[in-house]
Amino acid sequence: TIDPARIGAVGFSAGGYTVTALVGGVSDPQRIASHCQAQPQAFVCRLLAQSPIDTASWKPLGADARIKAAVIAAPGLGFAFTDQSLATVTLPVQLWAGEADEVVPSADNAQAIRDRLGRRPEDHAVPGAGHFDFLPPCTPQLAAALPALCQSRPGFDRARFHDDFNREVVRFFEETL
Repeated sequence: TIDPARIGAVGFSAGGYTVTALVGGVSDPQRIASHCQAQPQAFVCRLLAQSPIDTASWKPLGADARIKAAVIAAPGLGFAFTDQSLATVTLPVQLWAGEADEVVPSADNAQAIRDRLGRRPEDHAVPGAGHFDFLPPCTPQLAAALPALCQSRPGFDRARFHDDFNREVVRFFEETL
């Protein structure tokens, strides 16, 4: 049985964007266009240049009131959310960012969300972590097939990080739900 008073959501990368939207963040395609005009070399802007957003079909997800707490890790498109919508987000949020994330740099994404939320999140900036370090450690087969997803920066221990990350996410939900 699912207790409707104890529903949490977790999202990483594009999933972090989705969870931010599900807790009340409303993104504006004009903010994306402005960002990409100023920073066309950004990963998300290069990706969007290949498949542009049809702003005529842009529909906000809308907040899901069932969600009572959220964990958002290395969210993409953090800069796209409006100040007004993020200010309405007052449920508990645990926010994670890799300090070495070059895919979704913290300043434009996690920090852009953190600084505008209506309630200060539990904030975790992970020294040395890149974007894909939020994925679990790879098997040798996966590392051979997808090395870009599996290689961490020298000195970063992904397995140890995941021990800490997993423990902190569980603790957060135990305390907030």
